[in-house]
Amino acid sequence: MANEKKIDCVILGLLSHEELTGYEIKKRMDTSLKYFWSASYGSIYPALNDLVHRGLATKREDTNSKRNKLIYTITENGRDYLKKWLSLPIEKDELRYETLLKLFFGSEKGEQQALNHIETFERRIKEELPYLLHAKTILNENINEDNAHKYYLLTVEFGIKTYQTYLEWCKEARKLLTGE
Repeated sequence: MANEKKIDCVILGLLSHEELTGYEIKKRMDTSLKYFWSASYGSIYPALNDLVHRGLATKREDTNSKRNKLIYTITENGRDYLKKWLSLPIEKDELRYETLLKLFFGSEKGEQQALNHIETFERRIKEELPYLLHAKTILNENINEDNAHKYYLLTVEFGIKTYQTYLEWCKEARKLLTGE
């Protein structure tokens, strides 16, 4: 398993909860997982085909659909694969923010451009934080309905604390740059 692709495991994880189309997988990544993982259609569909080829998932055509939707389901081998991956040590946690990259080299453009980047970053965090707070409320209200909810709540709590820290950092960064 040393060379497994994370996208395979993300897809298998999503399929372990429900059958999904490729479009629905992308939608889940753009909503539930967007705070800590992302993927493009260009990586999702080849991964789905590979998972089917390897016997970790199956696909079937939705006969109730006019659009020839393909629905993917995890197999027992896929569940075993996912469980093995979940038990492996974490290889690396990675933080990649273009905002920070541009600030790191910010002396080339100057203080005002850096402040603009910080304000844009802060605005985005302020727009997204309410979604996490709402998710926390919903999960807490329904914590006992599904065992997975407590695990979802762990990631939501992490996101909330991280975003709150980002907002504190924005204030401190502005103060450092402006001297105010």
